[in-house]
Amino acid sequence: MNPDIFQLSEHKSTMILESWMKQHKGLVSGFTTKNGGVSQQSFASLNLGLHVNDHKEDVIHNRQIVSDVLKMELSQWVCAEQVHDNKVVKVTKGDCEKGVYEYKDGVPVTDGIYTDESNLLLTLCFADCVPLYFFAPSKHLIGLAHAGWQGTVKDIVGSMIGKWVNEEGVLPTDIFVTIGPSIGQCCYVVDDRVITFIHQVLGEEKSQSTYQIVSEGQYALDLKKTNELLIQKAGVPQENIMTTSYCTSCHDDLFFSHRRDKGRTGRMLSFIGFKED
Repeated sequence: MNPDIFQLSEHKSTMILESWMKQHKGLVSGFTTKNGGVSQQSFASLNLGLHVNDHKEDVIHNRQIVSDVLKMELSQWVCAEQVHDNKVVKVTKGDCEKGVYEYKDGVPVTDGIYTDESNLLLTLCFADCVPLYFFAPSKHLIGLAHAGWQGTVKDIVGSMIGKWVNEEGVLPTDIFVTIGPSIGQCCYVVDDRVITFIHQVLGEEKSQSTYQIVSEGQYALDLKKTNELLIQKAGVPQENIMTTSYCTSCHDDLFFSHRRDKGRTGRMLSFIGFKED
């Protein structure tokens, strides 16, 4: 686990997935922080979620701030209607601007998006769930997925990797995955119901490395580790997987956290895209 794969940029509003960007010219990839925006109170300050009852004009202003930092116009962004499921959709330039100004206009009922086109920025919103970044340089494919515990046990990573293998002709060994900032095992306690689902998707023996018993019926769950094991189950080698150590709940100076902030909070954004002149 490497705490430095996401480097805080000079703007403080974004963290950059530096190793991927250094290796691949034109790639823009990273995660926003909660800092550097105009939202107030519970949403202070760089809230990028349109669905959390913040002032819409402030959210759009914040999105423009990130657009300016990344030098990717809002007209190039693609957003999705995230519903904690495992649907994955391939998007094109025809999907640009979906969900940018109205949440309901995002790619419908979708928690994973990918593309092989340039000058298009994939974006998803987060406040504790696991952001997953996918990259297959050999096919110019990039993707994002949103995995809370529900998306995790529904194996959204398997859905993404399966689509790339079966529909895009990618070998699992040619896929690279980064697991981004999310709530850590240190701050995430779940009940028997969730652990039962974890057992079902991973098998009971393998699942035991993903949680610790806190008390009867209560478990500290490592969602990042769970997704890492599912990525490997789908055929991606361990050496192709990077995981940040950032916990969104612990780092209250950097991130919104749905659990820490008791449900009233903003959203960060995962993003990935290729820029071509």
